[in-house]
Amino acid sequence: MLKKYLGAGGQVRRSAGSGIAVALACALLAIPVLTSCSTGKNANGQGDELQVVSNPVAATAPVSPAPTAKPAGTVLPAGSIGAMASDGAARILAVAAGNVVSLYRLDDFGSAPAVVTLDGPVERLTTGTGELLATIPSRGEIARIALPGGQLTTVPVAGAPADAVPGPSGTLVAVRDRKTVDVVDDGKTVKTITGGLYSADQIVRAGNSTVVLDRLRTAVFTVDVPGGTIGQGLRAGDGATNAVADSYGRALVTDTRGGALLAFSTSPLLLRQLYPVAGGIYAIAYDPARSLAWVTLTERNEVVGFDVRGGEPTEKYRFPTIRQPNSIAVDEATARVFVGSATGEGIQVIQP
Repeated sequence: MLKKYLGAGGQVRRSAGSGIAVALACALLAIPVLTSCSTGKNANGQGDELQVVSNPVAATAPVSPAPTAKPAGTVLPAGSIGAMASDGAARILAVAAGNVVSLYRLDDFGSAPAVVTLDGPVERLTTGTGELLATIPSRGEIARIALPGGQLTTVPVAGAPADAVPGPSGTLVAVRDRKTVDVVDDGKTVKTITGGLYSADQIVRAGNSTVVLDRLRTAVFTVDVPGGTIGQGLRAGDGATNAVADSYGRALVTDTRGGALLAFSTSPLLLRQLYPVAGGIYAIAYDPARSLAWVTLTERNEVVGFDVRGGEPTEKYRFPTIRQPNSIAVDEATARVFVGSATGEGIQVIQP
């Protein structure tokens, strides 16, 4: 397989024996506006530098086959898991299955979890500042769950909130249908940031920078929260699905449709690495203590750990998983990896 990646200075490197396709070469230029590489048109029939098809469809997790290998580690029973998040300070693993969030104690994982029932199915879980944020798009709500106790409050959001993260001056909310990033403070929306998005799906706080992932445009955009503007954008492969911040001020993005792990610097926004990963790369979590990016491969029922400190990712671990591993979380203190099955086959606990 041809391996393509960009070093710290943005140089394109490749193994011998293959050329680079024109479209991919354009993507690898890592320039803010990819005018010369676009073939798509927007809803008004005008050229769109980031879109390559007229009617974009967001990428989703490839369907997993029946497992052919025994899952590594141990597996605890659970329903169909939609999201997971680990909080090292509170020593909690939060697991969402439908409208129920279970709070497992990381230091006593075998004990029964505390259970919090919400108004609707959870799309995403994030942690920070002593609480868990759960987005409920169907209800137009964000649930705030105190950790470790589980006390619940809800915050209404106009539209369908897809993601929520603590920000520099409030909670940043990606509102998918309204194509905005909202700032929520004291239970109220105090700022709405718009511009250029087709779909606001995930927010990443990398260092002092904020980036929003647009799955429809399969692109990432900078967000100037104080200034209230959406900044420059870059293509993120052929079908980006999930993103996470690493320890080096970068946003790591899974390109599910294109089969690659991408690394973007955020100040400035540049594509620094494009590393091919076969097998349906989808969910991603990051272990800052070991500089490991853990990704799930849903077409293979596998999880892979990549060391991302160097000029390109280096595979360190690979384990078989439960079926449809759509969710993942990491406990930094112990290096344990938690994988959630979207088909009800449980929570997998792996000690690398």
